[in-house]
Amino acid sequence: MTHNYKKLMFWQKSKELSIDIYKVTKGFLDDERFGLTSQMRRCSVSVASNIAEGSSRSSIKDFRRFLEISMGSIYELEVQLMISNEIGYISAVKTDELMLKIKSLIELMSKFKSSLRL
Repeated sequence: MTHNYKKLMFWQKSKELSIDIYKVTKGFLDDERFGLTSQMRRCSVSVASNIAEGSSRSSIKDFRRFLEISMGSIYELEVQLMISNEIGYISAVKTDELMLKIKSLIELMSKFKSSLRL
């Protein structure tokens, strides 16, 4: 049983979030290129990528596992956003905006994951 990940609202939102992260990290200091910039970008891309990869799996159990990996990446990104805000790389307003997107994404994914029956 596979899902068309492109039709999943939470995949669409995760892709949008990844684009937002790329844009916001463009303003980070050059010496962060291999630090927070790289880490935040990889986390955000990982969310959308794992949803897509999991949707191709033939078992619901495998898909759920990939959704769990995506959720881990979302929480990792959330912490990195907090740190970026606290050290002055991202404004409080932008951080709040991104945190709302993350919260929405977590809710959508959690509901979908719980609807998948083994």
